[in-house]
Parts: sequence; structure tokens; C-alpha cells
Amino acid sequence: MRYVLAGFALVTLSTAALAQVGPPTSTRPCSANRQMVMKEGAVVLDTGPNTYARFVKSGAECLVDQFPEPAWVPSSNNPQCFIGYRCRSSGDDF
Repeated sequence: MRYVLAGFALVTLSTAALAQVGPPTSTRPCSANRQMVMKEGAVVLDTGPNTYARFVKSGAECLVDQFPEPAWVPSSNNPQCFIGYRCRSSGDDF
């Protein structure tokens, strides 16, 4: 039982770390948003009131059955800032 609880704690902690959200894109310049995606490879960002999305620098960060789709977000200096890509499955209906 002790091992199960320890394993659960590790999964919970690692999930919490993965779920951290970056700053709102609208408060940062377009270049800073893009640079964050390029540096991290994949990042979840706040794109509006209660709106979050995962952005990636390339298709290498997508799952095997997904493909990269160009993504734009609002930034402090550009309402249509190209930030990188979102991973999309062929069956997704955004």
C-alpha cells in the first residue's frame, strides 16, 4: 500500500508540473511568445479569459497520430501573432 501511495504522489506531482500554464499571450510581445515556444518545445499558454492551449515548435512534439497546424494568438503588439503550431488529430473539430 505504501508503494501505491508513493507512486500516486509522484504521478500527481509530475502531472501538476506538466499542467503549469505560461503567462497570458496578450500581455507579452509576439516575439517573446514565439521565443518561449521555441525554447520549451511545447508549452501551455493562457490565450484569453479561461482559454488555454498547448503550442509546439514542430511536429516532433505531437503524438504519432497527430500533425502540426499553424497557430496564431493575440499578443501585446500583434492581434494575430504566429506562435508556432498546435497538434491536431485528423478527427479533431476545433
